[in-house]
Amino acid sequence: MIERIVLDDVLYAIVIRRDFREPGVHFVTPGDFSQQLAYMSRPMGHQIPAHYHRDVKRDVHRTLEVLVIRSGRIRVDFYDDARQRFGSRTLDAGDVILLAQGGHGFEVLEDCEMYEIKQGPYLGDEDKVRFTPALAPEDPEA
Repeated sequence: MIERIVLDDVLYAIVIRRDFREPGVHFVTPGDFSQQLAYMSRPMGHQIPAHYHRDVKRDVHRTLEVLVIRSGRIRVDFYDDARQRFGSRTLDAGDVILLAQGGHGFEVLEDCEMYEIKQGPYLGDEDKVRFTPALAPEDPEA
């Protein structure tokens, strides 16, 4: 299964579940994303011709990141531009997520190993903003 996390017509994340199986190549990201993510399934003997990628200057405004859950389990929380949580998803070993927009946070539910793939170079504190999530309007503490 492939799930798109959308709020107000904005794509925040794409989840590819470990049980997704389709023959061929399936790009799950829009063509204008600065990070492209595809699922590929090819039969034994299939050949991909040798190639390299040309130097192409790209203008990247937002860091997109991909997480590949190798083992364990995590919960991903999604935050809108007002820093308010609007949803979450649990990811298991074998699941993949591309985080494209808004804020996100994680809770490790079971000991976890994962890969993180994103554009570089990483600029440390210049690259991200840490925040305390806003309370939801229906929250009694708000």
